[in-house]
Amino acid sequence: MDPDFDEFLHVPARLSVVALLAPADWVEFGFLRDSVGTSDSALSKQISALANAGYVTVRKGRDQGVRRTHVRLTPHGRDAFRRHAAALGRIVAAASAPAERSGPDDEEG
Repeated sequence: MDPDFDEFLHVPARLSVVALLAPADWVEFGFLRDSVGTSDSALSKQISALANAGYVTVRKGRDQGVRRTHVRLTPHGRDAFRRHAAALGRIVAAASAPAERSGPDDEEG
């Protein structure tokens, strides 16, 4: 297995969240929820797991009296996502490369 492959990040919901956060600064919780297509509670669980692992920072506040939650990648999370994406790229490239293996025509008979 590629040493940069991050099993924690590879969970589809977490990978989707981190991929959405990668090109952004702070992202509003509702945007993440709608983009990932999940419930508030399921997204909260994944964000908590990412925060506990040091991948994201969560900021809660009020905007015109409405409670808002924003999330962003930490430097550690950004680096982990970059490394994981590169590992996935290498895995796909290896799967796409012509295989060097013996076929029926290569065997001596």
